[in-house]
Amino acid sequence: MVMQQKTGHPVQFEITQQTRQAVSKWITHANIAENDHLFKSRFKQSPHISTRQYARIVAAWVREIGLNPADYGTHSLRRTKASLIYKRTKNLRAVQLLLGHTKLESTVRYLGIEVDDALELAEQTEV
Repeated sequence: MVMQQKTGHPVQFEITQQTRQAVSKWITHANIAENDHLFKSRFKQSPHISTRQYARIVAAWVREIGLNPADYGTHSLRRTKASLIYKRTKNLRAVQLLLGHTKLESTVRYLGIEVDDALELAEQTEV
């Protein structure tokens, strides 16, 4: 279960079948127990990698495929996924749930959409 850092609420997310298979192989390879973190820290002070280490890993991946790491970060990847879902569906409530936001206004600000558009979409969205 992933918890949103700011609110402490659980956040649901979906992964592709290819990602699911890769994670399964990683769990077997790294001999990860059920209650262990997926990516353990090399340091005893922390049971999992830091956000900084995660950012370094993403930067290395981006560099490896020939892109500029300054243009891609952990947060921009998260925001891009949410923006693409919103652009495709116009379902603000779905994006709110996926991001784990408690307030619709937070999702509106996060996506950078106009308030009038957001309110009109919110009125059309059944909860």
